[in-house]
Amino acid sequence: MSKVKVLQALSFLGKLLVGLLVISPILLGISFSFMGPSELASIPPHLIPHQPVTYTYRKVLQAIPLFRFLGNSLVVCAIVILSQIITCSLAAYAFSFFKFKGQRVLFLTVLATMMIPVDSIIIANYLTISQLKLSDSYFALVAPYLTSAMGIFLMRQSFLTIPKELHEAATVDGCGHLRFWFSIVMPISKPAIASLGVYIFIQVYNQFLWPLLVTNTSNMRTVQVGMSILREAEAVDYGVVLAGAVMILIPSVCVFIFGQKYLVKGMTAGSVKG
Repeated sequence: MSKVKVLQALSFLGKLLVGLLVISPILLGISFSFMGPSELASIPPHLIPHQPVTYTYRKVLQAIPLFRFLGNSLVVCAIVILSQIITCSLAAYAFSFFKFKGQRVLFLTVLATMMIPVDSIIIANYLTISQLKLSDSYFALVAPYLTSAMGIFLMRQSFLTIPKELHEAATVDGCGHLRFWFSIVMPISKPAIASLGVYIFIQVYNQFLWPLLVTNTSNMRTVQVGMSILREAEAVDYGVVLAGAVMILIPSVCVFIFGQKYLVKGMTAGSVKG
């Protein structure tokens, strides 16, 4: 075996070990979710269930309205993703193709908002929603996230890779800004849009504090808040809690697996130009 092949084999083995180390908590969680309380408490602990049980997954559905929580989370994610794709791409289009006084300062101001800790404004946002009597609604869940500086930055970096000559040619042919944005810029920027969608989904789907503050009934709870309810209801049987964690993990894992290619493409867009 040549030296190159040995190095490739060692590299692959190293990557495999690192990958297994990274996903080991998920694998252990799945394994433990099939164990009963007695087996979870056994010493020495078992990494693989000797007597697998499935009642843990049934008990999750009995303890909380999981599908209702899951539906709420997916609706919120869909609204936020659609809103940010529209608002962020329009703002990014203005920063990319318009030239106006104070453009750079305004863009830097937008980026500066990324440094504001979310915890420092969450009370102000909650008081606003409460005073408007909009608590316990989808609007309350999505209102603070309808646009984002991160989304504007990501889309702008993608738009900067579009040749200026293409915009000039479209303008000569009588193509207006909205038509150019919708018919040319957005189709070209599909990787960045998909990347933004994946990023937003993972961020919004895993939110806990804001949905906890603005929802009061089970009909509007999201999955992460539902998990806290499950932990309180099944404080003794950790297998049930882990089964619930595995079930709510499935959507985000699926989105990441199918969207990781676009996530990498979108994050690197504009890294050379602009």
